Amino acid sequence: MRLNADFSLPVVIRPGDAPWVASPLPGVERQMLDRIGEELARATSIVRYAPGSQFSAHAHPGGEEFLVLDGVFSDERGDYPAGTYVRNPIGSRHTPFSREGCTIFVKLMQFAVEDTAEVVVNHHHAAWQPGAAPGLDELVLHRFATEQVLLQRCPAGTTGAPRHYPGGAEYLVLQGGLQDERGTYPAGSWLRCPPGFTHTPFSSEGCLLWCKTGHLAA
Repeated sequence: MRLNADFSLPVVIRPGDAPWVASPLPGVERQMLDRIGEELARATSIVRYAPGSQFSAHAHPGGEEFLVLDGVFSDERGDYPAGTYVRNPIGSRHTPFSREGCTIFVKLMQFAVEDTAEVVVNHHHAAWQPGAAPGLDELVLHRFATEQVLLQRCPAGTTGAPRHYPGGAEYLVLQGGLQDERGTYPAGSWLRCPPGFTHTPFSSEGCLLWCKTGHLAA
């Protein structure tokens, strides 16, 4: 399967644009955002676990990162409530499940070989720092080489300066709404910006964003 596999093109997927697709395990469904491969794939997805569902034990040959959007996601290492960001490095294994049900945003097989960090951060309990714009708060989740993953909390009325992404960028709108000169992106929207992309984001109502930059260069 090849879905949104041309990384030189911008992609926007808003809530309702991508269908839910059953996984091989009962009670686990996926919204595929981009994908290269079949069941073992370089993939970006939103995954929904029904209460009491689980996925079979599996390895991460290219690493895995995920953000818990709602509910509680679990594996043999522990429980990860909503707001938790996790990185499982290349070669790690687990058997995920959810007792009460959950939704996660997950990226597979996208790690640099040298990036071996294990990360678990719950943004509800972390120390945020002031960002570049007035009122903007940021929480850096991970950095490696040119790649940076962070959360941004923007107050209502945030006006943006032009942003240029030499290594590309991704956004997931977690709360509120984001806008730029091309359109409006409500909560649940996913944007992928190719290397060299420029835009001027702002937020009339305020928003919480997951952002990843510098990872899409050749």
